[in-house]
This record gives sequence, C-alpha cells and structure tokens, in this order.
Amino acid sequence: MDIRNNIGREGSASDTEPNSSQGGYQFSSPVSEDGLRVHQLISACPPLDENSIYCNILQCDHFANTSVKVEKEGQLVAFISGYIPPANPDVLFIWQVAVSSVARGQGLGGKMLDFLVDSPTCKSVRYLHTTVTPGNDASAKLFASFAKRRQADTNKAVAYDRDRHFSGRHDSEVRFIIGPFR
Repeated sequence: MDIRNNIGREGSASDTEPNSSQGGYQFSSPVSEDGLRVHQLISACPPLDENSIYCNILQCDHFANTSVKVEKEGQLVAFISGYIPPANPDVLFIWQVAVSSVARGQGLGGKMLDFLVDSPTCKSVRYLHTTVTPGNDASAKLFASFAKRRQADTNKAVAYDRDRHFSGRHDSEVRFIIGPFR
C-alpha cells in the first residue's frame, strides 16, 4: 500500500460519502492530482491570492479531509481549502473559496461549507474562522449567510494588518469568527 495516497484520508467525508451529487454537481474530497486544476481555478478567480502549484497539491493531499472540490461533467468548478488548527480542534479555518465564473450564482460556496462542516472529520467543530479582505463582498456575504443558516454569531477584527504584516503590499485581512454552532 502506498501510504502517500492515504495522508489525511482517515475519517474524511469521502470515506463515508465518496461523491455527493447536488444538481449535477459532484462534491468530494480532493486528491493530490487535483492540485494543478485547483491552481488553475484559483488563478481564474480574482481577487484570490495565488499560491504555488506545490502548495495547492499539499492542500489537496494533506488537508483533503477539510477541503472539498466540486466538479460538473468532469470539470473542476469550485474548491474550498481548509484545515483544523492543531491548537484549536473545535475550529475549521477556511483558507480559500473559489467558484469558477461558469458556476457562480448556484449557491456552491454555501453548499461546500455545509459539506465540510457536516463531514465526519468536522464532528467536533463548533467554530468557523476565515479571513476576508475588506473589498471582497462576495466572501463576506457567503460567510454571513453561513452564520445565519447555522444561527451563529459572527465577530470580526483585523487579523493581519496591511502595514504591520504586509508592508503595504496587500490589503488587511479581517478575521471572521463564526460560532458556536450545532
């Protein structure tokens, strides 16, 4: 058995529900081979920050349990990367949400968040954390809608400051803390 293909697989949503279909969209955990496609999707979704292809491969491999891909007719149309911080096992941190232009307006962002939070891997998760730049209205609305569906409070504060953390090269990142829920 090649253990490289098993990193992060135990208890994932894909173990109990390998492929959830909603309206012709297939929801599943990513695999390392999805890394390049994820990179291409993120590149096509401004204002998202691009990571290296290698980083996207690692997200799909090491964080498969807390990430989700959505395909339609074999094409990758949406992706969320996330992880559970080791020091906070009741938190799911969402790193990026990407939805291709051809799939926008279908509610996929919210469905992907629900897919992750309702997965066996996230059974102890009571909070969702993320960061959003002030001008990213679509993301702010996505997370506000998630909080409303989960009947959870949302707290916001600057987590990474434009000048202090980014030396003026990137907008500030505002941390959204949603929860507790369940």
